[in-house]
Formats: sequence, structure tokens, C-alpha cells
Amino acid sequence: MKLSKTEEELMNYLWKLEKAFMKDLLDCYPAPKPANTTVATLLKRMTDKGYVGYRLFGKSREYYPLVAKKQYFSKHINGLIKNFFNDSATQFASFFTEETDLSKEELEDLKAMIDEQLKKR
Repeated sequence: MKLSKTEEELMNYLWKLEKAFMKDLLDCYPAPKPANTTVATLLKRMTDKGYVGYRLFGKSREYYPLVAKKQYFSKHINGLIKNFFNDSATQFASFFTEETDLSKEELEDLKAMIDEQLKKR
């Protein structure tokens, strides 16, 4: 199951904090902050989807991510490549390098990363 845009925003705060109580998460939001009930609903949905766990401390819950950020975005990118680029990483790379505003230095950095991966194989 995918996270909605608002769930992803909250998940990013949780990944950053690693573990947090409701107050900690609310403090991450810029003004105007969402209502407690809104964040509680998002956390319940994310828990039901298997992205968030919690520990009880009396009546308070300390939330923590069950899915690593890298794992989540890797799955997201692979789905994007499959659905929009005919399951071709080469087509994705071509689009990425041609359609984004990468500097020469950034392109050289990408080339160095690719060269390093080629050495490992």
C-alpha cells in the first residue's frame, strides 16, 4: 500500500526523529499546524498499512517507523520505472538526465557513481 501525500509528509518527520510522541510530530509542522485529530488519524492509517508501530507509555504512544526511508523510496522509484518507463532503468536515466536541470558537476558525479558500480560487477 502506498502512503498518501499527507502521510508521506508525516512519515518524513518520523524518519527524521526516529521515534516520537504526538507532540513531537506536531512540533515538526509549520504554522498553521494540523489538528491533533488529523495527525492521530494519519498515524492510525499508517499503522494499519504497516508503516508505523508504537509503544505504549501509560496512555501515550511513542511512534516509530517500521519501514526504512531508503526501502520505501526504492520501492517507489522501482514502481515509477515499471509504470512510466516500460520497466527500463535506461529510459528512466535518459529522461532524468535530459529533463532535469543538472549541472555539469552533478552529471560528472552521476557518471562517477555509475563507473564505481561497474567496477563492482
